[in-house]
Amino acid sequence: MTTTRTRAVLVALTATAALVLTACGSGDDSAGTAHASHSAAAGATATSGVHNAQDVSFAQAMIPHHQQALEMASLAAGRASSAQVKDLAARIEKAQDPEITAMTGWLKAWGEDVPMAGMGHSGHAGMAGMMSDKDMTMLKQAKGTDFDTMFLTMMVQHHQGAVEMAGTEKAKGEYAPATSMAGSIVTGQNAEIKEMNKLLGKG
Repeated sequence: MTTTRTRAVLVALTATAALVLTACGSGDDSAGTAHASHSAAAGATATSGVHNAQDVSFAQAMIPHHQQALEMASLAAGRASSAQVKDLAARIEKAQDPEITAMTGWLKAWGEDVPMAGMGHSGHAGMAGMMSDKDMTMLKQAKGTDFDTMFLTMMVQHHQGAVEMAGTEKAKGEYAPATSMAGSIVTGQNAEIKEMNKLLGKG
């Protein structure tokens, strides 16, 4: 759950910060492409094999986490002013949508509950990096450079949460496709965090 301090930082950023849009903002497309390619391969992997409670927890948590990232990314086309932000959002969608499909398939094969799309974010408030309903409302109301700055700042935090969750899966999971996907998430999203921080003038 985003803290009051974090929300205050977001408000300050959107009100006063000038977004630094460097020429190399979309230069890390190869990382996103590799991430998406791995995701498609993971989705095609048979769901046979040993899995444990951590694998189930990973899939059940990462699905709503990814769904929120897709919701955030879908806003960029109509609200972002930066071509780099729009490109990044499109790559996030390309990478994470196939991963949701793969994880949904695993859970169904294991006879486990699949998180439902369209639920409020308050039910996942304690999940690493998740935005609150208030945060999402702020993002949906923002436009132009304000949106760009808010989107990048929120998505950095969101990615950091996903990397943390994926790291736990890599360390404790048993199902090979899940631990492989977790490794791809760590690599791909860390690269995107660097890219976003650069766009924010922090790189």
